[in-house]
Amino acid sequence: MKLSRLQKFILQQSYDKGKKVPRSQFYKFYDGKKLPPKAEDKVKILTKSLERLIDRGLLVGFGEITEYKWYIREVKLTNRGKAAAKKLLGVQAVLPLRK
Repeated sequence: MKLSRLQKFILQQSYDKGKKVPRSQFYKFYDGKKLPPKAEDKVKILTKSLERLIDRGLLVGFGEITEYKWYIREVKLTNRGKAAAKKLLGVQAVLPLRK
């Protein structure tokens, strides 16, 4: 399963915390970046990443769902998400060397 760096960060943060994690914890991903996106773009990017992880069955979202939009306030890992997070913690980065 291919995951973005933000999605990997979300899984690792959720795994470290253990229980429900507030959405505000995931904005730390952009700390220290040279060119972080605008505040309104951060919200959109994070929302899309959370929704995609929920659709894949790795997270459970807590908040409100209206007819048109999800308002995710907290997330929690599922068993499948815990397995994916464990796998991410144990995988070493591969260097792009030519053989």
